[in-house]
Amino acid sequence: MRTLSGMAAPDTPPSRARARATRPVGTITRGTTNTNRLRRMDRWIAHTLARPLRAAERPPVAVDLGYGAAPWTAVELSARLRTVRPDVRVVGIEIDPARVAAALPYAEEPVLTFRRGGFEVPLDGARAQLIRAANVLRQYDEEQVAEVWERLCARLAPDGLLVEGTCDEIGRRHVWVALGPEGPRTVTFAARLGSLGRPSDLAERLPKALIHHNVPGRPVHRFLADFDRAWAAAAPFAAFGARQRWAAACAALAADWPLVDARGRRRQGEVTVAWSALAPR
Repeated sequence: MRTLSGMAAPDTPPSRARARATRPVGTITRGTTNTNRLRRMDRWIAHTLARPLRAAERPPVAVDLGYGAAPWTAVELSARLRTVRPDVRVVGIEIDPARVAAALPYAEEPVLTFRRGGFEVPLDGARAQLIRAANVLRQYDEEQVAEVWERLCARLAPDGLLVEGTCDEIGRRHVWVALGPEGPRTVTFAARLGSLGRPSDLAERLPKALIHHNVPGRPVHRFLADFDRAWAAAAPFAAFGARQRWAAACAALAADWPLVDARGRRRQGEVTVAWSALAPR
């Protein structure tokens, strides 16, 4: 018998228990990936983690969990984080051994490596400064998300960050949750503003923890509805560009919602709100 966490149940024979204890936890994703797909998320991560990355006494470890059928997202994460901390070590982790084998030619020891694993995040005892799990949990049931979050947060350094979310195939629209070791902190919405009709277009990219709660009466639905109204009211700013319109809409939104990002980030097509305001309840 197998529990949801992947650990062996008490009545499992010892030999089978040991085999299951070393088996990666999770299931294989579709593996869809494209170059630059996660650039918006990476840009936010590099900004948000800049201080702890630079302050780390030893080379910090960042994980690209479930990078997919090709290693591009791990390669790009490594390059982007190295502009902040040159010796940061990125580990691409995949549950499919064939994907790990295909990625090995792109390894760059010690700053970029690949290994087989899942939600147990095998790091030989190290703690991760960052775990990025992009487009991984959408295939799971919502009831499984909290357990996965807890498992991944347990693998973080004390000042580490888990970034879990979803984007479209070419990286125009993202929504992600940022979590510390204690749990979820914020939700960030990010878009290529020139292709955005209205903020609620991002609803289809909500992470699994939120997407089924985008219904009338729930906080995330109210937030997106208010964002759409602020976006419509900011239409005159479109004459100065989509960034100015987005920034004006966010400024109006801040009157009723706890936005926690710096205003400068909004010019990048981002807005970040406290998790507590959007959490399902």
